Amino acid sequence: MENEDNLSDEFRVHVAVPSKPNPILKKLIVFKVYKRRWFILFVLCLLNCSNSMLWLTFAPVADQSAQFMGVTLDQINWLSIIYMVVAIPLSFGTTWMLDTLGLRITLVLGSWLNMLGAVLRFVGVLGRLVSAAKFPVVMGGQTLCALAQPLVIFTPTKLTALWFPEHQRATANMIASMSNPLGILVASIFSPMIVGTTNNIPSLLFIYAVPAVIICFLATVGIRDSAPPTPPSASAESSNSEPFLEGIKLLLRNKAYMILLLCFGSGIAVFTCFSTLLEQIMCVRGYPNDFAGLCGGLFVVFGIVGAGFLGLYVDKTKKFIEATKVNMSLSALACIAFSVVSQMWNQGIALAVVCSLFGFFGFSIYPVAMELSVECSYPVGEATSAGLIFISGQIQSVIYILLLQGLTKPMADSPFSTCSAGGDAALSWRVPVLVMAGLCSAFTCCFVIFFHTEYRRLDAEAQASGEKPTLTTCDTR
Repeated sequence: MENEDNLSDEFRVHVAVPSKPNPILKKLIVFKVYKRRWFILFVLCLLNCSNSMLWLTFAPVADQSAQFMGVTLDQINWLSIIYMVVAIPLSFGTTWMLDTLGLRITLVLGSWLNMLGAVLRFVGVLGRLVSAAKFPVVMGGQTLCALAQPLVIFTPTKLTALWFPEHQRATANMIASMSNPLGILVASIFSPMIVGTTNNIPSLLFIYAVPAVIICFLATVGIRDSAPPTPPSASAESSNSEPFLEGIKLLLRNKAYMILLLCFGSGIAVFTCFSTLLEQIMCVRGYPNDFAGLCGGLFVVFGIVGAGFLGLYVDKTKKFIEATKVNMSLSALACIAFSVVSQMWNQGIALAVVCSLFGFFGFSIYPVAMELSVECSYPVGEATSAGLIFISGQIQSVIYILLLQGLTKPMADSPFSTCSAGGDAALSWRVPVLVMAGLCSAFTCCFVIFFHTEYRRLDAEAQASGEKPTLTTCDTR
């Protein structure tokens, strides 16, 4: 056991050693946490935020972007869809990379891809390029950013498992996961504010590229280790206990996990559709881009607030299943309300309230569901269990967006429309948003009725500690 007199900034709890501890975890009686975990979490949050900003840069200003690059709205939507298309095949490699090569290599590589993509996007809209080359170059930069997304978005569960003690995992996961919608918030509010007219598209891409460069420097220089010298919890030592392919096989045979994979993946797809198509849905009914950006901002702000409350609640009570089921049900009701209110004119206040509630109940599920995926699949690696759910969400997102776009119909008369892309006829989104609400409701019902599981990781830690508190210390390194 480590000499306790040499530890600083710590707290101690005496442990009763179980007579028959778990053979995998029996050697872990003293656990230690390091202050540098907060810096790694900070860099991950910045990277996650920057990547989501780059993802949805064009969605709030789809009309102006289409005019500036001389393309259609469908092509502009592909600047968002490319994230999902690229992530699907790359995600399997990312889960292997996190569980095999480690956290540091994954984060540094993700930060470089994110930075190079952001810079290439800016180069693509400079005046020196001919008009026909602008969109392909921007799409190339967006593709590099898309390559970075799974490297970043799979990381929170792995980071919290390796660096944080049991009583901080859900909160740390919430902080890291909610940095992604924070980037969506920035894009939703600042893209319309910066652009105004099509001539400001280059300024927009330059402003979004600067943080990506700074974050790349912080990740490359500041993150030195993939894991701490000693584990913070009983389960951290066995974080990679199952080989990658064997872990995949175990997940595919896990009924509870497969239900979570399909149902929560559908939830991710619904929120992706909402974030990507919000401006196009609202402009048909006379709502300007600034108001659509405000609604997107409220959606994210209230989502972060809800996630904060829910993360603290779950860290204290460990009621992952109950919290997820209740919030999924309430978010489905909010989605139904949005599908109705968004098709009405002059309902700005009601629309803002519905978007706020949709975010409050919906976004808050994400970090808790990611922790739940680890609990129901332990001892499979965290990156593998969380990564497959993300892949499911990306596949369903592509399907949903293409489906919803295909269900739109040109409107013969749209006197209140503020849409301005290429002079094309405004599109009716009445049927697509109703279909989106129906899909959200159907998968929510399936999850509430059929999902049941044990908390395997918590049970393993309780068994390792003999149902007694474990010793956790804090190192200043």
